Amino acid sequence: MKARIKWVEEATFIAESGSGHCVVMDGPPDHGGRNLGPRPMEMMLMGLGGCTAFDVMLILKRGRQAVTDCQVELSAERAETEPKVFTRIHVHFIVSGHELKEKHVQRAVQLSAEKYCSASIMLAGAGVEITHDYEIHDAGKQD
Repeated sequence: MKARIKWVEEATFIAESGSGHCVVMDGPPDHGGRNLGPRPMEMMLMGLGGCTAFDVMLILKRGRQAVTDCQVELSAERAETEPKVFTRIHVHFIVSGHELKEKHVQRAVQLSAEKYCSASIMLAGAGVEITHDYEIHDAGKQD
């Protein structure tokens, strides 16, 4: 896997993945940025969310669960001093579908956290406290 980061100006960078996709990263105005894109640490948090969402959806599909939507909300805390690493991350799944079995959702979240999500396992191995929970919405019911 490869990536390339190119400085544009001030605190703005273009990140290009090995597969040819680009993302703008930028800093806040008080650090010389123009707020044109996510911060690098936000990218890392979004990467974790995408990695675990990918796993959970794949596991649920293989379990023949009729998922209609999956959202992952992440909240993170960082150290107060440099380097301002992540210290805690909470991952909250909102899974919607038809007659979803809770044991399947619970197992998918657990397998992603403990076995499949490279990003989550790497961060946990570096000492980040990562917690997970989920809620299930029945797509057949109107709120």
